Amino acid sequence: MNMLQQARNQVLAQIHSACQQAGRDENTVQLLAVSKTHPAEILAEMYATGQRSFGENYLQEALDKIEKLQDLEIEWHFIGHVQRNKTKHLAERFAWVHGVDRLIIAERLSSQRGDDAQPLNICIQVNIDGQDSKDGCQPSEVADLVAQISQLANMRLRGLMVIPAPNHTAAFADAKALFDAVKAQHAKPEDWDTLSMGMSGDMREAIAAGSTLVRVGTALFGARPKKD
Repeated sequence: MNMLQQARNQVLAQIHSACQQAGRDENTVQLLAVSKTHPAEILAEMYATGQRSFGENYLQEALDKIEKLQDLEIEWHFIGHVQRNKTKHLAERFAWVHGVDRLIIAERLSSQRGDDAQPLNICIQVNIDGQDSKDGCQPSEVADLVAQISQLANMRLRGLMVIPAPNHTAAFADAKALFDAVKAQHAKPEDWDTLSMGMSGDMREAIAAGSTLVRVGTALFGARPKKD
């Protein structure tokens, strides 16, 4: 068994254990492999272990990998901050965008998504614990954003994405409460199924609070290589 297979098995075992402890079905938690700064060859090896969903933060790097790995059935997630001038590539090349925090971004993604493509899956990024250095809308803005974005064509509004401050796992419960409160207001509540939170160091706490998607990089790939 190679190191990537072993690492993925260990992460899946941690998800299983966390779900058991929380009284949840492990099939309700998806593993997203955060592959930023790792080369396409490593992603292909991770794909061979059975991993299908990969998350990227840097657009140009991601586009290069998408081109190199186009023969593989990868579900590409963009989890970095979304800039207005980058929306066209995101709309055309990704299945999911996790970092939407303004209506103008959602409108651009919707208009640039081809009508013949599957709807683009969207998560609203929320600055759940008021960090000055973090992107994301305020919790008080989420209900209005949901009402507006859920009306856009070519979009499927799936839920929330949060990145609390390190060691502030109490914020996961706040995110779950917000997620549940907003679901009642969603125009298509059956689509509102994704709470993207938890990473290598805190996925157990995130799952206990109700995460449905954990974004794991270091525990799968090891420490990230430094970018030049």
